[in-house]
Amino acid sequence: MANHKSSLKRIRQEQKRRLHNRYYAKAMRAAVRNLRATTDKAEAEKQFPAVQKMLDKLAKVNIIHKNKASNLKSKLAHHIAKLG
Repeated sequence: MANHKSSLKRIRQEQKRRLHNRYYAKAMRAAVRNLRATTDKAEAEKQFPAVQKMLDKLAKVNIIHKNKASNLKSKLAHHIAKLG
């Protein structure tokens, strides 16, 4: 266990931040999963801007890497283009 006040505070901050990041990462994964499960092209095109915005925001605050966000957006766009 830590002995310094600053390290105790750091532990509290990290735990709070970790829970915050886990929540948003999980929400992002669920949104991507729902979009991939969609078989209707019009519905997928309606969902895509919201998912894209979420990915960009998470990449901006380093919850996910910017290249991961870019790859996901590209794959989702490709998935929507394939829907008929």
